[in-house]
Amino acid sequence: MNTSTRYRVHISRDGQLHIDSEPHVVPDGVDPSQVVVQVLHIEAAGSGQPVLVHVQDERTATRFDMQVMPDGTTQAAGAPPAAPQPTPAGTGQPPSSLFERLAAAQAAGRAHNFDAAIVAADDILQQLTAEQGETASATLEAAQFRADLAYLSGEFAFATVSWTWLALAWFDRLGPGKRRTQIAAQNAAQAWMHLPPHEAGPLASDLVNMLMEVAAPERTATIRAQIAQRLGQPTN
Repeated sequence: MNTSTRYRVHISRDGQLHIDSEPHVVPDGVDPSQVVVQVLHIEAAGSGQPVLVHVQDERTATRFDMQVMPDGTTQAAGAPPAAPQPTPAGTGQPPSSLFERLAAAQAAGRAHNFDAAIVAADDILQQLTAEQGETASATLEAAQFRADLAYLSGEFAFATVSWTWLALAWFDRLGPGKRRTQIAAQNAAQAWMHLPPHEAGPLASDLVNMLMEVAAPERTATIRAQIAQRLGQPTN
């Protein structure tokens, strides 16, 4: 993602939140703007680039543009990037905020320190699941990061199962034809292709069923034929 990407945020008079027309749950006692920052920070942290946001807040009859930065801070659109604050040395304490922990996990992944990255990602995913639910947008974003780590570290069975579930979750959340669903489905199939036969066989049925559910059958015919060929089955 780059800084030309713009998200449209709408907050209704009664506090209901939509990001690009997608509804988001606002927990009791939490301001919708906090949810906006939490959701879009994961996008910014993943790309290392600010995310542009246009906000329409009916509660205050205001419209404004802002940027959500990779470190979880916000600033006015077009403002120069704020200098990152140094982390105090010698404290021996891990980063305290969810956003700092995510950035640290992503840095570990880029450095191929997958053991550390996976531990951190699992902790973040567990927290988001408990706080927002397993199919909340922020939780699904974190689950995608964890699935990426599984693929990069050679855990292809875990990656296949994760991306298969993510494709169905995005389909249920966003509806048919959405890019996130398509990417998740493609990633699941790609991970499955790396599996040895004894691991690939048991996961094939769920993978094929997912491909049939999230897209019209003709759109997944090629990949389903490749799966059947690898399994030594006749194609329909």
